[in-house]
Amino acid sequence: MADVTTPQKNRTGFGRLAVLGLQHVLVMYTGCVTVPLVFGAAAGLDAATVAVLINADLLVAGVVTMIQGAGIGRILGVRMPVMAGAAFTAVTPMILIAGEYGIQAVYGSMLAAGVFGLLVAHPFARAVRFFPPLVSGVVITVVGLALIGVGVNLVVGNDPKAADHAAPSRLALAAFVVIVILLVARFGRGFLAQTGVLLGLLAGTAVAVPLGLVDFSAARTADWVGVSAPFHFGAPQFPAVAVLSMCVVMLVLFAESTADLIAVAELTGKRLTTADMARGLAADGLSGVLGGVMNAFLDTVFAQNVGLVTMTKVRSRHVATVAGALLVVLGLVPKLGALVAGLPQPVVGAAGLVMFATVAAVGITTLRKVDFDGTHNLLIVAVSIGVGMAPEVAPDLYARFPEGVGIVLGSPVTSATLLAFGLNLAFNGGSSGRGGTRGSRTVPEPAREPVG
Repeated sequence: MADVTTPQKNRTGFGRLAVLGLQHVLVMYTGCVTVPLVFGAAAGLDAATVAVLINADLLVAGVVTMIQGAGIGRILGVRMPVMAGAAFTAVTPMILIAGEYGIQAVYGSMLAAGVFGLLVAHPFARAVRFFPPLVSGVVITVVGLALIGVGVNLVVGNDPKAADHAAPSRLALAAFVVIVILLVARFGRGFLAQTGVLLGLLAGTAVAVPLGLVDFSAARTADWVGVSAPFHFGAPQFPAVAVLSMCVVMLVLFAESTADLIAVAELTGKRLTTADMARGLAADGLSGVLGGVMNAFLDTVFAQNVGLVTMTKVRSRHVATVAGALLVVLGLVPKLGALVAGLPQPVVGAAGLVMFATVAAVGITTLRKVDFDGTHNLLIVAVSIGVGMAPEVAPDLYARFPEGVGIVLGSPVTSATLLAFGLNLAFNGGSSGRGGTRGSRTVPEPAREPVG
């Protein structure tokens, strides 16, 4: 494929833009819809309601992606070929908030976190050095580890008293999905190798039909065209602890997006200024506002699409804009959302298990950049992961504390983030050097805007 480094000089026909945009959508689609599937199952929502979440999720992700590609003046959008999608990081806190305060509090806290993200996007862009690989690596690792349990519960079933709980047929179906994903990764070439999760979902669903695990009844009655009503679950609620927890999640998403935005800037040769970074992060914040209103999710820059830019060498931001438009179209088709919501839980859980473990592996890869020789960094990582993951092993760990403590510290993501950030400041002063990574910088800082 041609290398479209400068869209203004290298025009790409609409047909080719559409094909390239569709490729981006296919790469990120499974990850995007997995989040509402997992959250909906954990929160006990029925298939019709999960379908509403899926369509809202695609719609908001499409709008944010279009903004990232096209930009809105000097306010929003990094103007690079990046794809926005629902973040796995927010799943565990959302599940905890739903269990403690209800769905209305989930979307109220998301809405508040979105406003918070818009307000702190520019200050955060100037404070990138306080989120070196030591901190971001811990956070990403814990995000993956914490979600593995969610995937496993989908495989075995969330009701221990159910007749088919942990049935051999469910486990065999999940194993089949994992094997398909592995085979595609091993023997697939080019774009095919990137569709392993999607093919695993399709193959697993086909096998599940004779087992009676597939229910597409909601898809038959769903409309072809429509949009989910704002505040589908009622007026949002704003418990202080839930809002605080979701604001911490927003900062974690900023750290994730920062690394991906820097990577894309290096791939495209763009000089990423502090203002560029702030506009890109503000788009993440906007996803919280839109998600809170439209019953969707917090969005972040999708790392798998960064890899696609590397593979194809297509660097036009207009490709992302077209891909965002395709997501919006998909989000306006309720029948499609209902169809995805009918996928068997063991199939979704198996695909999620692979994806969540991959997230953890990415975090471990990030930690490889950290200098552990002659520093306290190994201790920081150990304590942050150990204490952060404790509530995952012992769900009642903070049961005797005020309910707010359980929401904040009971989430492995927020707990590990606060610990890693605080301990890095205490031991390393937030500096780079030996307290961060090998070399002179922890995370490449965005360039300052030229004067004049």
